[in-house]
Amino acid sequence: MAFVIKPLVTEKFTKITEKFPNRFAFVVKPEANKLQIKNEIEKLYNVTVEDVNTVRYAGKRSSRYTKAGLVKGQKNAYKKAIVTLKEGDTIDFYSNI
Repeated sequence: MAFVIKPLVTEKFTKITEKFPNRFAFVVKPEANKLQIKNEIEKLYNVTVEDVNTVRYAGKRSSRYTKAGLVKGQKNAYKKAIVTLKEGDTIDFYSNI
């Protein structure tokens, strides 16, 4: 199980959450489907999920010049799920701090 890896708290998505207070983003495993994501979010946070949208991001190649020479690498590929909750439901990521 455990398809949800972590909540996505970025500056861009914080602005979206201010505009639409019932939308939240999560980084999920690439093999997870929408139904599995919905069920897990409902169990973890005790909320009602109305809609799940997913986006796949490809890993991008990167290189930089250093004293040691050219260093090549690749950023990780991941899948992002944007979850829309029922009106009135909310998730507080900062309650455990």
